[in-house]
Amino acid sequence: MTYQHLQYAVAEGIGTITFNRPDQLNAMNRRLMEELMDAIHRLDGDEAARVGLLTGAGRAFMAGADLKEYARRSDAEFASFQILGRGLYAALEGNRKPVVAAVNGHALGGGFEIALACDLIVAAEGAKLGLPEILLHLIPGGGGTQRLPRKLGLTRANELLFTGRLATASELHAWGVVNHVYARETFASDAHAFAATIADKSADALRTLKQLTQLAAGPFNPAAQALENEALERLHRTDAARAKLAGFVAASEARAAAKNP
Repeated sequence: MTYQHLQYAVAEGIGTITFNRPDQLNAMNRRLMEELMDAIHRLDGDEAARVGLLTGAGRAFMAGADLKEYARRSDAEFASFQILGRGLYAALEGNRKPVVAAVNGHALGGGFEIALACDLIVAAEGAKLGLPEILLHLIPGGGGTQRLPRKLGLTRANELLFTGRLATASELHAWGVVNHVYARETFASDAHAFAATIADKSADALRTLKQLTQLAAGPFNPAAQALENEALERLHRTDAARAKLAGFVAASEARAAAKNP
């Protein structure tokens, strides 16, 4: 596959996948999702890579779904997008290689869900992460209701999910979700150096360790995932959600017009 919205490169045992829609804060449209699925499978089979590193170009890691596309989708198109997303997060979590999310900037909605599906998270100082879907009368649809409580604990996860507030990288580090917080100025090199401490280990041992630690954490519940998606699709059909999405798109277009009169 030829990539339009991401880059894939391998060096020194590290397979780096970079989201590359910086003008849209790397928001996830269908094309980017399809490319990311391809890159995840490519990483899984790439013998030159022993660890994966996911990061974003520009100011953001990923600002969630592309809400302009979200607002235009029919119910059937929305359901199809969610099915593709479920496969994407499962492929990322089930990748044979350990995967590090290098959160260089804000990771919102699906962007945070991608980070949660990774094995480790490092973040730039000042980055904010969260699942603000409730502010649009929606809920997360990429397993966020399942993976966030597993990694953060139920009470704190409920706070973020119920309020939609964003947590800082430092806050999530203190809560045990983010492994390390690095200065923004040196983030790229620090994240690469962290991945390198894994990449120099035995590929076979790393695969085995990932399997065992995932067993220790407990299996992901596909029935709960199905309920999450069913609920999201129901909420997406409501007038309240459609009004919120339309308002968000209109405000975004007004800001863009003001910048480029």
